Amino acid sequence: MVNPVDTMHKIENEYGDIDAPYGKSAKTYISWAASMAVSLDTGVPWVMCQQTDAPNPIINACNGFYCDQFSPNANNKPKMWTENWSGWFSSFGDPVPHRPTEDTAFSTARFYQLGGSFMNYYMYHGGTNFGRTSGGPFITTSYDYDAPIDEYGLLRQPKWGHLKDVHNAVKLCEEALVATDPKTNSLGPSLEATVYKTESGLCAAFLANVDAQSDATVNFSGSSYHLPAWSVSILPDCKTVAINTAKINSAATISKFVPQLSQDDTTTADALFSGWSWINEPVGISSNSAFTKQGLQEQINTTADESDYLWYSLSIEKKGDEPFLQDGSQTVLHVKSLGHGLYAFINGQLAGSAKGSYSDPSVSLDVPINLVSGENKIDLLSLTVGLQNYGAFYDTKGAGITGPVQLKGVQNQSTIDLSSKLWTYQIGLRGEELGLSTGSSSEWTSQPTLPKNQPLVWYKTTFDAPTGSSPVAIDFSGMGKGQAWINGQSIGRYWPRRVASNAGCTESCNYRGSFSPSRCLKNCGQPTQQFYHVPRSWLQPGSNTMVLFEEMRGDPTQISFSTRETGSICSHISETHPIPLNTWISDEETRKRARPTLSLDCPLHNQVISEIKFASFGTPRGVCGSFIHGECSSKEALSTVEKACIGLRSCSVVVSADTFGDPCRGIAKSLAVEASCKWLDPHQDAHNGSNRSL
Repeated sequence: MVNPVDTMHKIENEYGDIDAPYGKSAKTYISWAASMAVSLDTGVPWVMCQQTDAPNPIINACNGFYCDQFSPNANNKPKMWTENWSGWFSSFGDPVPHRPTEDTAFSTARFYQLGGSFMNYYMYHGGTNFGRTSGGPFITTSYDYDAPIDEYGLLRQPKWGHLKDVHNAVKLCEEALVATDPKTNSLGPSLEATVYKTESGLCAAFLANVDAQSDATVNFSGSSYHLPAWSVSILPDCKTVAINTAKINSAATISKFVPQLSQDDTTTADALFSGWSWINEPVGISSNSAFTKQGLQEQINTTADESDYLWYSLSIEKKGDEPFLQDGSQTVLHVKSLGHGLYAFINGQLAGSAKGSYSDPSVSLDVPINLVSGENKIDLLSLTVGLQNYGAFYDTKGAGITGPVQLKGVQNQSTIDLSSKLWTYQIGLRGEELGLSTGSSSEWTSQPTLPKNQPLVWYKTTFDAPTGSSPVAIDFSGMGKGQAWINGQSIGRYWPRRVASNAGCTESCNYRGSFSPSRCLKNCGQPTQQFYHVPRSWLQPGSNTMVLFEEMRGDPTQISFSTRETGSICSHISETHPIPLNTWISDEETRKRARPTLSLDCPLHNQVISEIKFASFGTPRGVCGSFIHGECSSKEALSTVEKACIGLRSCSVVVSADTFGDPCRGIAKSLAVEASCKWLDPHQDAHNGSNRSL
């Protein structure tokens, strides 16, 4: 008997996007994979994503930002969208991508308009790359992905609510969608009407304007409909618009990180944490398991990904007769690496470092060095930042110092190549071998002076968990790059010193037109990731242990805790908005008498609306957090909304002149509201479970 949860299995994923370089063997492999999967006789369908030549009975499915034009490779296979990309990943050193809500909704509606049968979001709930699980390389610890539910488990509004409304509208069309095939007709340039109609009278329609610039008014079945650019209107009865993807009827939220104060009202690590211990990570070889090899070894095959780190160590002797090593001449150490980063130490002192990037993981370092008479030690610490996880032959990309490693004389242009010498290697760090990340090693001792802004230092401290139940994050401002553990659990790689470029970001993003990850960017000129998620389930009542390994240079006294909170909830609804789907009425005459309604809901059940920060009925402008009054504004708006909402978890207000008076007759008006919520006092008698409407 098949478990009802096991409704579909997948063999291979997006191999079709990269199989061409493999030639004929790719076809052989896909045939083998399909036969092997089917032979397991699991009793449920098998799917291959992005595999146009998926053999029968394997279902080929689509992944991407848009899959409305996708067709399966056989008429008996359903049109399936296995990954609707709700956003995109972020990489250290780059701005953070953002996919507009209206565009995600547009892509979803278009898919069902043109015969789509199944859709899955990637991602619907953002996540965190705990430990060393991030791929890429250079993918951030945060895998929030601009998802409808964010990395911390909070609703990302309006994306969550608007997509919910879109799917509710599609659900209203269900009987017609499953009963017949769609018929699409042109209503003009870039304008389409798709109708699902049965002989029994069931009817549902989708009206689409796929132009990226111009709005349009179309005539359909004897009625006139306004279609904003890059939008779809869904008509569950082929008459009445339940939703238009460009018109958001869902609340918006502003989430923020709120610093957590200590008892003396400060946020510094000295106040938040109870004392510090530290241990210096030795430079170079410190393990009995070190080994020697002739020449430079590729890192991933050497370490088998047991650690981010691999030491390359070599001793050279300065005899005094080398032309470019003589006193007074300048010497440059040249190191070429496949990536992803490296630190160069000469005689135990950091001489220089270099890091790659997501677009180019390779590293090249040229750093002036001073060598002393006699023996000199060159220690190179190579590091990975996640492993390559996509592309043809990605398993052969490699990492680490593959050379050349050279000493160059600046004045006389002489060069000596060290690449083929006998190198000593150590996989990982001494601190990793000792298990310092657990915090329980006997090596930890309190030290009189905390070292700051020094490379290769392990830090340990204890702290009390932030109060309340809000999600927790660590603000690593002041640190360089490294890894962190809470009670022995790795929260991943931190790298707040990696700052995004200043170019490419915009104040607002135009959702009209095909989306790409480079189109809508945020966080320019800021650390790609400053806050790092700590699950509440990892925290204990009372004392908790935090361990850090700082590679670069950092000041742990600048670390602080924050909680992730919803700062504001907003909504902006016009008189012409479709009425909310939860009050959708099939009778056309009754529906005409219904009014658009603005609704506000606190994100958590034990919160109530405590303040109306802004309310304007008329011609308000702006977005959540920066609304402003227009030339037309009702004087009754603020008091009316306060009366309807203060003290409640949720409230609704009809958007009409009957509610607020008419401040400017003959002009289309809207209602914009920004509110804040607070935690409900458990001893307070409040109606947090009720809804008041005006």
